[in-house]
Amino acid sequence: MEYDMGDRRVAEGTRKSALTLGQEAGNAAITGWAYEMRAWYALTQGDYRGVIAATEAGEAIAPSGGAAVQLAAQQAKAWARLGDRRQVERALDRGRGMLESLPYPDDTDHHFVVDPAKFDFYAMDCYRIVGEDRLAEMYAQEVIRSSTNPDGTEQKPMRNAEARVTLGVVAARSGDLERAVAYGRDALGGERKSLPSLLMCSKELATLLRERYPHEAEAIAYLDEVHALATAR
Repeated sequence: MEYDMGDRRVAEGTRKSALTLGQEAGNAAITGWAYEMRAWYALTQGDYRGVIAATEAGEAIAPSGGAAVQLAAQQAKAWARLGDRRQVERALDRGRGMLESLPYPDDTDHHFVVDPAKFDFYAMDCYRIVGEDRLAEMYAQEVIRSSTNPDGTEQKPMRNAEARVTLGVVAARSGDLERAVAYGRDALGGERKSLPSLLMCSKELATLLRERYPHEAEAIAYLDEVHALATAR
């Protein structure tokens, strides 16, 4: 929560406290999650080698369980941004295999558990980055389906927001600027925002639009909206 609100210093202090407590208690799960949080901080700050270092340290202490699954997912996301498709698939396969060995969680709203829908969300991110548009679109649609109640209310608004950005990226690559901007704006419009993650993927769409549609008014307007959100933090 502290990191989502933009207070990196306090968030890192809280994370280090959890890490210390986990180490002193010999609790591999708490220690593993502390390293997973470090990996996520590094990912949203563009420090992809730092993500890999944090995930490897965490996996050495917590080689199984929910923390290990998410460490693998964070590592896959870093490898995707470093352009190593083979390592992406290895990390995703490792995480999926561990996840399938775990019982289905009682409370999927708990932040520190990983369910199949959450892992689909991570796979979506990876396939968007490596340019596998068909797979990225498939996972994005599944994320939205599994995160939305029958009455249309959203159980997981941040997952849905990033899924919409993914659909926007796919639309932009296919030449559909109107749909790309519409998806991007839908993602920015939600009341609940985890700004580090949302900005990270929204900037990916913004960069794509800047490169492919540098003179289109709709693209320029979206770029301005992403910039305004970033500077308002």
